[in-house]
Amino acid sequence: MSDANSVLQLVTFQLGKEIYGIDIMDVKEIVKIQDIRSIPGAPDYVSGILNLRGAIIPVIDLHKRFNFQKLELSEEDKLLSGIVIVNIEGVLTGIIIDRVAKVETVDVKEIQPPPQLISGIGTEFIQGVVRQGDRYLIILDVRRLFSKSELKQLDKISG
Repeated sequence: MSDANSVLQLVTFQLGKEIYGIDIMDVKEIVKIQDIRSIPGAPDYVSGILNLRGAIIPVIDLHKRFNFQKLELSEEDKLLSGIVIVNIEGVLTGIIIDRVAKVETVDVKEIQPPPQLISGIGTEFIQGVVRQGDRYLIILDVRRLFSKSELKQLDKISG
């Protein structure tokens, strides 16, 4: 029997060649890729906005944010791609992912501090890493993905 505070539930997904996780408490939902309307003058990592049941949500492309190569997806994998809707300091934001994986429960004791550089992402965006066999699950800290001024800009975009 484990203590509830000793585990962390993560929504995991593939972005490029790596597997990432976000605390399930920060995730509102996962939606299929849909019509994203571009916004003139927005930062290059902002793909645009989507209308999700009447809410205007800015959509971020972490491939551009972190200079990742997009994954070549098979038709089957395209069915698993989507947008993770997260709540960052009260701003609903969509993050485009290559492929949704699953919800995983990790023991907080297994979370290690991140190495200095993982696949182009600086450690300031990473809460920690968990070794899973021969791979690492990289836990993103959504609160650190954007500076305060970037969050204000995203909030303006969402109207």
